[in-house]
Amino acid sequence: MAKISLQNIKKSYGNVDVIKGVDIDIEDGEFCVFVGPSGCGKSTLLRMIAGLEDISAGELVIGDTRVNDLPPSQRGVAMVFQSYAIFPHMTVRENVAFGLTIAGASKAEKDAKVAEAARILQMEHLLDRRPSQLSGGQRQRVAIGRAIVRKPQVFLFDEPLSNLDAALRMDMRMEIGKLHQQLGATMIYVTHDQVEAMTLADKIVVLKDGKVMQIGAPMDLYHNPANLFVAGFLGAPSMNFLNVEVVGLEGDLAEVSSPVLGKVSVSAKRGPFAVGEAAILGLRPQYITLESGKALMKGKVALTERLGAETVVDIGLGDGTSLIAALPQDAVYTVGSDIAVGFDGDKAHLFKAEALPEKGAH
Repeated sequence: MAKISLQNIKKSYGNVDVIKGVDIDIEDGEFCVFVGPSGCGKSTLLRMIAGLEDISAGELVIGDTRVNDLPPSQRGVAMVFQSYAIFPHMTVRENVAFGLTIAGASKAEKDAKVAEAARILQMEHLLDRRPSQLSGGQRQRVAIGRAIVRKPQVFLFDEPLSNLDAALRMDMRMEIGKLHQQLGATMIYVTHDQVEAMTLADKIVVLKDGKVMQIGAPMDLYHNPANLFVAGFLGAPSMNFLNVEVVGLEGDLAEVSSPVLGKVSVSAKRGPFAVGEAAILGLRPQYITLESGKALMKGKVALTERLGAETVVDIGLGDGTSLIAALPQDAVYTVGSDIAVGFDGDKAHLFKAEALPEKGAH
């Protein structure tokens, strides 16, 4: 296995800059997820690591070797694509062994490595079938098995679950997590799905417009987003953003208010802020609660989604702002009825005023 270092990596197509100076260190054995909206450059970055795209500038080091100019076959990487890319006329056994066959491996070596990969992926009973006889999840296992037999230093996954239905995605996500634990391999995984990123990663790299927005452990990014984009991208439902005014400062706390919000003290660590300054207050839907006494915010129920363990309520506040609350259990809220909610200021996030991220960016 190997450490990977991307040092000021850039990619341009003519005058169009796609990757704009990316610096990432991925440790040996780490599961790193590149996440971001469509067009952010995550797949291009992965293909540059694989050697399928040229690097316009910067240094790419795998292990102790600078690999900028090495062909894919000499980089010690194996890639699993979004499309399964398996041969329909071959059996599962032949598909998994294909890379070994091309490399001239003996029959005994191929049989041993295919058997090991089949055991790891629990697909021994599929080896003599053809792809047309497999489900989508089984075909993806074949593609992963083909990568395993190569014994690469680094596994690269390019949105491997996008073509599967929701139930299969969850199952395969768990299988990939188990695979990482079994192999202890360095893995880089590209997805636009923040749930996949949060559940699989040791380290998340959030990308936007070819730039790194933040790097860190999943829960670090969830609890301490560096900016509005990361705050809005990670978490489901997405974080709420309210326009507020800073009306007081004391130490590391700021007191904020708005026409729909009573005065509340929140952390000002993303400052410095000034009294009278406009700011944006971020509230995760899971941390909004019903208030039995004086409420911080009042509004009307606009829409509800009952999910069993929780009910997601879209609340229309007095100034026309929409507030999403994820309230516990399967409670019933009548559309158009009054509702009062509040939150713990310790769990709120205060950001400098800037353009808000688009809803549904992920």
